[in-house]
Amino acid sequence: MWNVYTDGACRGNPGPGGWGFLVEKEETSIVCEGCGGQDHTTNNRMELQAVIQALQKIGSFSVLPDVVVVHTDSTYVFQGITQWIHGWKRNGWKTSKKQSVLNEDLWRALDAVVVSFCPTLEWKWVKAHCGHPGNERADALANQGLYSYRNVEPPPSSS
Repeated sequence: MWNVYTDGACRGNPGPGGWGFLVEKEETSIVCEGCGGQDHTTNNRMELQAVIQALQKIGSFSVLPDVVVVHTDSTYVFQGITQWIHGWKRNGWKTSKKQSVLNEDLWRALDAVVVSFCPTLEWKWVKAHCGHPGNERADALANQGLYSYRNVEPPPSSS
């Protein structure tokens, strides 16, 4: 089993954003990390991008685990992928109120990755900023993605 921790960050909403992920094998060793950013985006888009990037990276490996557990602190991503997406697909990517699904392009991309993914996927929601090492690292990577993309220095540490 591998654990994936994902997070998104945004300065303003919309504004410049970043995404990050951490992949661990059995919570003992880091398999890989990744981060990146985008100029004009939203936090929800960065949360989705983090999951897409992580799963695409894992899918490129020659050896895969039997189970991948994706940990997200985004209720939007968690509820979207475990509940809402089924209705959206059934309704032609429309909400129950017949509105277009927000971030449809990324939801479609995530769905395509999930449908073609070989290991079994499990989804877990974790509370943000509660000291969980995997979630905290994903948050740091998302902020690193934001700042490296914008080529600016992060704010001073509050410690």
